[in-house]
Amino acid sequence: MSPAEQSRLALETCRLAPVMPVLVVDDAAHARPLAKALVAGGLPALEVTLRTPAALDVIRAMAEVEGGRVGAGTLLTPADVKAAKAAGATFGVSPGASERIIAACEDEALPLLPGAVTPTEVMALMERGFTMLKFFPAETSGGAAALRALGAPIPQVAFCPTGGIGLKTVGDYLSLANVVCVGGSWVAPKDAIGRGDWAAVTALAAEAAALR
Repeated sequence: MSPAEQSRLALETCRLAPVMPVLVVDDAAHARPLAKALVAGGLPALEVTLRTPAALDVIRAMAEVEGGRVGAGTLLTPADVKAAKAAGATFGVSPGASERIIAACEDEALPLLPGAVTPTEVMALMERGFTMLKFFPAETSGGAAALRALGAPIPQVAFCPTGGIGLKTVGDYLSLANVVCVGGSWVAPKDAIGRGDWAAVTALAAEAAALR
């Protein structure tokens, strides 16, 4: 799968809702009800980060939830890409970009949302055919002001900013022409997940889905 096709499919996924939940799940037993709660609230595109031992099992469970589209985040190695695809991930997200990650996603036909923050990184990925990128870490890399500045000379590239974004700043990002959606963890707070308060998660998801 070419980078251009990967970006087309990544853009399609990012357009599903204004917020893509970024999920760190410790217990696979929470996967299905969490995914159902988020999808019910209007957030179908789910990024499960590969930061816990349960992550691949979480992806497997969420992949079976009707109406959801589950992806794997924190892809760092080709082995991560292969494992994520085998678990049922339909897209991948990486904090940055490397030749090995790009090649692995091409080989596995896994649409990749690669990370970039500088004009040089953005231009290098654009030359490869990527036009839908992750802007990470957003808040410590200049925030919405930096993305606005990038959009002036490089309007061909769209972004999903992630990292430190919350309700106080999300509107600043979503108001930008080059932002399709944002990644956020606030829609799935650990305390709500821990006590199984899926109604609270659905309410937060619905609030986020209505942002734009």
